[in-house]
Amino acid sequence: MNAISTSPNKHIIYWLFTGCFLIYIMVVVGCLTRLTHSGLSITDWSFMGSIPPVNEQMWQERFEKYQQSPEFQKINFNMTIQEFKPIFLWEYIHRMIGRTMMYVFALGFIYFLIKKKIKKDMWKSFALLFLMGIMQAVIGWWMVYSGLQTKPAVSHYRLATHLMSAFTLFAFTFWFALRLLYPKTEVEASEGKKLKLITVLFFCLLIFQIIYGAFTAGYVEGNDARIRPGHIFNTWPKMGDSWIPEQVNMKPTFFENILENASGIQFVHRTTAFLIVILLCAIWYKSNKLKLTKQQNLGVTLLIYGVTVQFILGVLTLLYQVPIILGALHQTGAFFLFLSCIYLLFNLFNKKATV
Repeated sequence: MNAISTSPNKHIIYWLFTGCFLIYIMVVVGCLTRLTHSGLSITDWSFMGSIPPVNEQMWQERFEKYQQSPEFQKINFNMTIQEFKPIFLWEYIHRMIGRTMMYVFALGFIYFLIKKKIKKDMWKSFALLFLMGIMQAVIGWWMVYSGLQTKPAVSHYRLATHLMSAFTLFAFTFWFALRLLYPKTEVEASEGKKLKLITVLFFCLLIFQIIYGAFTAGYVEGNDARIRPGHIFNTWPKMGDSWIPEQVNMKPTFFENILENASGIQFVHRTTAFLIVILLCAIWYKSNKLKLTKQQNLGVTLLIYGVTVQFILGVLTLLYQVPIILGALHQTGAFFLFLSCIYLLFNLFNKKATV
């Protein structure tokens, strides 16, 4: 906070961190929307949004629209209007957080533009930031729209694309804020450059794991539309009675098994978790032999705690068959682990150093 208060761009930095927080809230509420099976409850949405139902007539109109959707007709045909209300509200809150985020970014940008706080070297970053924000909204509707046609389920590919677009938007916003907070200098007083390669490898593996987390949470094409990879083999460390059950290889090709086979997807997600732990141990071991800055040491420490907590949450989420609270905590853990890795990478590649 002291670094922010002394920065000439402190107001922009606060604004960007506010955006980061809103993206995080949106990801968590998106997770709760998925866990409560609420994502297909709103069948239409105007660009400017809409007011929520405030009386029984408005609720009835919304419910009648939902009754025309494939999800109601094929799955929730016994649902009452009272059961419909909570799933509608979850999805409505999720969309309104996205709307709020749009207003925060747009109004903040206009304010800083009027106040002439935006410097010439910031324009490319702002342009990319707004482009990514628009893409996130488009991808979100593209995902939901697919479940409103004939099949009442969202493809795990679309779910993963939507999740990763949110993580990418967060990563860019967070990196932009850090760049303004810690401008580069010509000083490099640490040995952190020796951690760059292994940390980049860790980050790539983490992204792969987050994608497979979305695959595990989504519906797999070709499987029963109500079965998700995370809801099978709820045992650990083995999958049922085997380390590699025969269901993992039930499809004819390797790529079909790792991309479109529920058992194969869960196996990849489990295996990647162990690889992440191994790579983290290598980072931990190597960092102990290097002279790092306090920011770099903090980044490594956050990774260690983050992976430990996330691994435990993952096991518990699996064993208890993905209850809502544990599922949300597990996704939150992934978010903070992603944040920690971005923070460490920034401090490894940025030449600002405080020993």
